[in-house]
Amino acid sequence: MSFLDSLKAKLSPAKDRVSDLAQQHGGKIGDGLDKAAKTVDQKTKGKYSDKIESGTGKAKDALERMSHKDGKEGGGANPPSSPPPPPPAS
Repeated sequence: MSFLDSLKAKLSPAKDRVSDLAQQHGGKIGDGLDKAAKTVDQKTKGKYSDKIESGTGKAKDALERMSHKDGKEGGGANPPSSPPPPPPAS
C-alpha cells in the first residue's frame, strides 16, 4: 500500500464525519460565514470587500460540495463546465 493510499484510508472516516456535519449544520455554518465576513468588512472599512466576498463565496461552495454525501461529481448547482456540443451538420 502506497503512502497516499494509506493516508486516504486513514482520512476517510474524518471526511465522512465532516460531510455529515456539513449536511446537518450547513445553514448555521453559512450564517456564521456571513457574520464573520460582515465583521471583517466593517473592521477593514470596506477596503477588502471584494476579496472578502470572493472568499466567502468559495467557502460556501466548498460547504455545499461537502454536504453532498452521494459522491456524485458535478451533481450540484454548478456542474463542471464542458464545451457545448457542435451544431448538427446540415
